[in-house]
Amino acid sequence: MPTLPRPAALLLLLLTAAASPGEVRQWRSEAARVSIVRDDWGIAHIHGKSDADAVFGMIYAQAEDDFPRIEANYLTALGRTAEAEGEGAIWQDLRARLYVSEPELKAHYAASPAWLKRLMDAWADGLNFYLATHPQVKPRVLTRFEPWMALSFTEGSIGGDIERIDLKALAAFYGGPAIRVAARAPDTEPRGSNGIAIAPKLTSDGGTLLLINPHTSFYFRAEQQVSSDEGLDAYGAATWGQFFIYQGWNRHAGWMHTSSGVDNVDQFAYRIKRGPGGPCYVYGTACRPLGKRAITLRYRTADGRLATRQFTALMTHRGPIVRELDGRYVAFAMMDRPVAALQQSFLRTRATDLASFMQVAQLRANSSNNTVFADDKGEIALLAPQFMPVRDSKVDYTSDRIDGSDPATDWRGLHAVAALPNTLNPRGGWVFNSNDWLYSAAGPDSLKPANYPPYLDTAGESYRTIHATRLLSAPGRWSLDRLQAAAYDSAQPSFEVLVPLLVSAWQALPAGAQRSRLAEPVAALAAWDKRWGTGPIPNTVAQYWGDELTKAAVARTWGDHRNFFRHLEALPPADKLAALERGLARLQRDFGGWRVPWGEVNRFQRISSAIDSPFDDQAPSIPVGFTSNKWGSLASFGAAPKSTKRWYGTNGNSFVAVVEFTPQGPRARAVSAGGESGQPGSPHFADQAARYAAGALRPVYFTPADLAAHVERRYRPGD
Repeated sequence: MPTLPRPAALLLLLLTAAASPGEVRQWRSEAARVSIVRDDWGIAHIHGKSDADAVFGMIYAQAEDDFPRIEANYLTALGRTAEAEGEGAIWQDLRARLYVSEPELKAHYAASPAWLKRLMDAWADGLNFYLATHPQVKPRVLTRFEPWMALSFTEGSIGGDIERIDLKALAAFYGGPAIRVAARAPDTEPRGSNGIAIAPKLTSDGGTLLLINPHTSFYFRAEQQVSSDEGLDAYGAATWGQFFIYQGWNRHAGWMHTSSGVDNVDQFAYRIKRGPGGPCYVYGTACRPLGKRAITLRYRTADGRLATRQFTALMTHRGPIVRELDGRYVAFAMMDRPVAALQQSFLRTRATDLASFMQVAQLRANSSNNTVFADDKGEIALLAPQFMPVRDSKVDYTSDRIDGSDPATDWRGLHAVAALPNTLNPRGGWVFNSNDWLYSAAGPDSLKPANYPPYLDTAGESYRTIHATRLLSAPGRWSLDRLQAAAYDSAQPSFEVLVPLLVSAWQALPAGAQRSRLAEPVAALAAWDKRWGTGPIPNTVAQYWGDELTKAAVARTWGDHRNFFRHLEALPPADKLAALERGLARLQRDFGGWRVPWGEVNRFQRISSAIDSPFDDQAPSIPVGFTSNKWGSLASFGAAPKSTKRWYGTNGNSFVAVVEFTPQGPRARAVSAGGESGQPGSPHFADQAARYAAGALRPVYFTPADLAAHVERRYRPGD
């Protein structure tokens, strides 16, 4: 046998120790068909001979950048987090395992189309090859990946439908009333996204424009380009561990998903009867036996050992039982179609125009996302989620007391895609969505809610939609520059409404200490232009006041389904004034007074690779002007004190891109929070931080010609 060069001999030794000789040969063969180019921002441009080869390289490159986030996502999806984090994660794992089991996922894999199996095989091979060639990386649990695991995590959105299952109620049902679940403070920071598409009739260069602006936890996705000799060529943001570009574009078309407010998840309360054969649930005139699923969960004990807990989940034809309500068992009904969902997520990255994108949508396996679309033919659209059960319009499906025992309330198949409130090529030439209802998508050309079932809206209209409609309705031609400026427009329309209400409340106060104490800050707010920036002191006062207003609104029981922003407005005048008092007291405590520039408070900092990152007022940080999207800011920076005086961002703008589709191909600019790498020692750990804070998007290198002058490294997986 010839002597191998030393690095190759070492690699072979490592591989042989971790896998069989056949696997080694297979992985090395796949790696030889893949090239990875890292540009001068550390972004991976992956090319493979086949789509499967590209997937192999895509997931390998992701693992190089941040394997811990990949593993964390699959621990969540597979219901195995407690194996790493201990018994406190048991209920989260049980929630996942109500829907996910190894035998079922293996069966789904076996029944998948051959082309999809090849992608899943390559995905697992790429991760296993990474682990075999990086023995210094120590997974917490998942030391080997199997192809069927990819079917546990098929949609890249920030919050899946399953997260609506209340863990405390789940624990009480399956663990008994004495079970305690750690209480969490209410999360009042909106997640979601903005998407804008503008048709050529409104653009200066005759191209179609697209804004991609997801609002997620920072570092939630990797920026990548993945292409193959089979025609795949997609660029954008891929959720860690997935093998498709979730929000992005190809040579001809782009897609931007925004978390939807439609109601396609339901909780059915069933009457229960108990007999000699065990409990059954009433459905019409029948009593159907409750299905049973044995679930064994492992968790890590304080001394590092693995222990197990056994559960028997109860099942109905509409989903698993997740809690008890007034003596009834409540089943949680949501989309559970992993094979179709994974197909749709990948195939839409290959769509070249609106017609082909709509053809992929016929799979009807997109549940939680609206989609803003644009292509180089000049077509634009806002699409509703395609998984939409047909239901009785007279029933309130937002209720947690839907009478599941009455068959009239049950789902009746799915709506046809063409019957959903999709806005296609509106006359005005633009579409927009910001996680709210589908009836403000195109200004005066928007669809009418009266023409659709009421369960298609649970969100109403947000201040971001008011903001974007104002911008998009303004005269003049659109360009990449104007679209980028619009994405960072500093108006905060919520304060345009809330501050006058506060001023009125202050004016109604009798002469006295409170009126005198609040006079100057109220005057500053009244004179303020309601725009963010690192300098404005009134913006600081408004943010502290708004934070306290939010807490007050969350603490109240409203008894309605109004948009949360309406609740802020509806707080009594005394509550608005008291919230201002509390905000000013916090500023006094932390900064010695209320006259503090916003940039002194609001900061971007990345000093750790931890998923739950620490923050430190003494460590370097960067001032950020933009604010939470709940105030109507299109650019979003969800920040709060983290055992600190300053506020540090943890979510909001995470990946921002503006794209123009032209006959010569797409032109784009983008920026990611912090940097591409999750490793603090990398030059790309925080190299985009200053650009991110300033909204200074960088050019995207989409074509080989674009990339040629910006290559940092070329290699194959395993090099």
